Amino acid sequence: MTVPEPGDPDYVWPRPPQGGYTADDLDRLPNLPPHTQLLDASLVFASRQTNFHSRVTSALGLSLVHQAGPAVEVIHQMTVTLGRRDRPEPDLMLVRAEADEGPAQTSYAPEDVLLAVEVVSPDSVARDRDAKPRKYAAAGIPHFWRVENDNGRPVVYVFELEPATRTYAPTGIFRDRLKVTVPCPLDIDLTEAQLPNG
Repeated sequence: MTVPEPGDPDYVWPRPPQGGYTADDLDRLPNLPPHTQLLDASLVFASRQTNFHSRVTSALGLSLVHQAGPAVEVIHQMTVTLGRRDRPEPDLMLVRAEADEGPAQTSYAPEDVLLAVEVVSPDSVARDRDAKPRKYAAAGIPHFWRVENDNGRPVVYVFELEPATRTYAPTGIFRDRLKVTVPCPLDIDLTEAQLPNG
């Protein structure tokens, strides 16, 4: 028996309960598309990703894997449970290695995340520039990178948590080379992620 998909006449779209969805619902609701997120108790569905998004995510992920060290793990497209109403999915995260709960794990706690990275897509501009970084900062995630597309070239905006206000303070803008000392020493050649005509 096949499961109905969106577009099939028998497909039933999820209907929000009174008060909206909760973080636990992402693991219980049937037929959710891959990479569904929860923001403000509402489901957010992922759109198709661009070549730029894919290249940048892969290149940054590989650099982090090779440079970040054994005390952390690089996580692609898994959620972080910020609270009952918010379970976003950063494009990349650096998490404490001891936070790994095994192959069935579907989310991380914010106290285990050292860095959240969002690669901005045309449909996620408001979320990636405003909503998600505000929520990451309020949850205490110490570092945030936002990657923008400048004609096929990645530009990385780096932020660090200001603990007194639980907001992010900008610490740098990087175009060809990303060199930072926190959350760990990293020296990343951003030209490896640019599109051939960038």
